[in-house]
Amino acid sequence: MKIEDVIKATNEIALEKKTILNIMYTQNVLADNFNDILKPYELSPEQFNVLRILRGQKGKPANMHLIQERMISRTSNTTRLVDKLLAKGLVMRKVCSENRRKMDITITEKGLDLLNELDPKVEGQETEYSKNLSGNELEQLNSLLEKYRG
Repeated sequence: MKIEDVIKATNEIALEKKTILNIMYTQNVLADNFNDILKPYELSPEQFNVLRILRGQKGKPANMHLIQERMISRTSNTTRLVDKLLAKGLVMRKVCSENRRKMDITITEKGLDLLNELDPKVEGQETEYSKNLSGNELEQLNSLLEKYRG
């Protein structure tokens, strides 16, 4: 569906504005569907992102700074996110043995199990949204989005 139809535009939209509207609308559609996947697990996209970062550490602890710099949404309050995951038993936190001012965060078995349960659902959504584009088109889209961001 064209963005003009979505917003019921009555006037022509400048190409630059149309591009931004398309990106913003697409992001909202993706986010809404992603939230639908996470909602039954009482997990936010940001909490999911923290769990994925910690799983990517392959058992090595991460500190708040490492988590924050790898977050997709860098405006997230990482400490609050980790506290919520800790309360759910999805992560563990302990004082770093090398620097007592830092906290080491690791994912628990429960957190890994949750990600293993969510993986096929998330991958299914990714496949569903990608099915209308060829591999070359997906590469081109990624390249254009990276170029667009500067």
